[in-house]
Amino acid sequence: MALLQISEPGQAPDPHQRRIAVGIDLGTTHSLVAAVRHGLAECLPDAQGRVLLPSAVRYMEGGRRQIGFEALSAQAEDAENTLVSVKRFMGRRLADVADVGRLPYRFVDHPGMLAVSTRDGEKTPVEVSAEILASLRQRAEDTFDTDEIFGAVITVPAYFDDAQRQATKDAAQLAGLNVLRLISEPTAAAVAYGLDNGSEGLYAVYDLGGGTFDISLLRLTAGVFEVVATGGDAALGGDDIDHAVADWALAQAGVASSAGLSAHDKRAALVAARAVKETLSESLVAAWQVPLDGGTARVEVSRERLEALARPLVERTLAAVRKVLRDARVGRDEVQGVVMVGGSTRMPLVRTLVSELFGRPVLTNVNPDEVVALGAAVQANALAGNSRDGELLLLDVIALSLGLETMGGLVERVIERNTTIPVAKAQEFTTFKDGQTAMAIHVVQGERDLVSESRSLARFELRGIPPMVAGAARIRVTFQVDADGLLSVSAREQGSGVEASVVVKPSYGLAEDQIAQMLKDGFAHAEDDMAARSLREAQVDAQRMLLATRAALLADARLLSSEEQAAIGELLARLEALASGTDAHAIEAAVEAVAEGTEHFAAARMNQGIRQALSGRTLDEI
Repeated sequence: MALLQISEPGQAPDPHQRRIAVGIDLGTTHSLVAAVRHGLAECLPDAQGRVLLPSAVRYMEGGRRQIGFEALSAQAEDAENTLVSVKRFMGRRLADVADVGRLPYRFVDHPGMLAVSTRDGEKTPVEVSAEILASLRQRAEDTFDTDEIFGAVITVPAYFDDAQRQATKDAAQLAGLNVLRLISEPTAAAVAYGLDNGSEGLYAVYDLGGGTFDISLLRLTAGVFEVVATGGDAALGGDDIDHAVADWALAQAGVASSAGLSAHDKRAALVAARAVKETLSESLVAAWQVPLDGGTARVEVSRERLEALARPLVERTLAAVRKVLRDARVGRDEVQGVVMVGGSTRMPLVRTLVSELFGRPVLTNVNPDEVVALGAAVQANALAGNSRDGELLLLDVIALSLGLETMGGLVERVIERNTTIPVAKAQEFTTFKDGQTAMAIHVVQGERDLVSESRSLARFELRGIPPMVAGAARIRVTFQVDADGLLSVSAREQGSGVEASVVVKPSYGLAEDQIAQMLKDGFAHAEDDMAARSLREAQVDAQRMLLATRAALLADARLLSSEEQAAIGELLARLEALASGTDAHAIEAAVEAVAEGTEHFAAARMNQGIRQALSGRTLDEI
């Protein structure tokens, strides 16, 4: 009799073949990776038990790199080569970056996207982000003891445009990740909050991170998360508060402008400003103290002063909140709760002003650093097929309108912002001149009516239109936006059937040959990376073997003859001499030699343990 392949309700089709999928919050200040384990979403820690990974990469001599805490500790002494907050540069040219003069980097402006010159060559934000993503991927592989991660859901700010989303996807590709979906950070936070608290109704997610601000209104109903409206600013966050504090403190210390400071002093001033900001969330007074090239500068900063400096920036976020409420046509009283996300929401001023705007206390019963990654992990688990059908449905929206350039440099919108995605919309256009046989199609994004004030995404041409009088041709242009918020556009002349299409590779993204070259460079470094990881693992094994063997000798050396003790001592001495070296193969061989040399000792200890356990007991008792 044939048997059906079945599984228990709520399990994947084959419970023994559960796919490992992760959620990644690629943040401006910190990044995290999370996964569903034992039925619950949890953030995955590193070897030291830390779940946060500072979004920092330091480029060193010989192509070596430091990522995370190691890089962050060197940001003041090696500011030009230690890149932090690069998320703010994703998909951006130099002209798009407002605070160039206050940053310690040597920027290089390229037609596609800016880069930063380091001792290891020019690095784009995509490459730096790929280093961070690869480190998180490796953490997940270590946690699950596998090199087969099925895929990842990566979060992006809701207000990221098409170019920034594509740049994030490029970075994931470079990091060796299969992107299951890009989802907005506020949506991920709402998923984690809604599932944890069983909440339903209309909720606002106020997300103020290190470099970006998002505000989203979501309707939660029986596992359906529908984004009603979204807004924000992809270049506003805690970093701007740090800059405001640093500039004020430098002025108080007699330094007129940070523009003339060395790269070291600029970064040191910002690091001290961030420390002051974080301290003042708990205290009323803090000291901004920085060792500058001209001597140590010290300024007392009160919480009142910090709030005066930060208030204009927080007010900008509140203006975006009011706009989203107007877009959604809802009053503040209709919002049942406000979920606070992002490290900058720990500031008392932020919580106070947002509470006053909505007329209710904000919800702070979630970890603002972890909630986005946890929500992404839940979605990744669902997309990997590990959860019940229909358990989770995300209905996200497009943050910025998409359209075409028409005569006179005007924008004709095809898909309006806050339209639920995925979506496809079409519109018909016609020719401007008699006998026109081709049409140039320019795709733009933004809310302005002039092309010059919108972001150019792509250009392509429709050729082969039969000659007709002006206005006779019927050209149907179709826009398709996928679940990641990425766009493709096609054009078809209805009478002749000629057509053309483009998968939008934004003007601010990377070309395919650039991605290919970066992948080649990544493969070139892969062997070095594997060697470095192998060395670290061998060193850890060596230390573990040394500790375990010495503890055993301390307890039971009497089981060995003096000659055997001397032989093991020689093996341990050799292993200790190699353990801090750089030859992984030699360390592994020494570990193996100790294991073989102590095999007899281990057997003797086991026999002794068995004798002690059985001593004084009869066969019947056993």
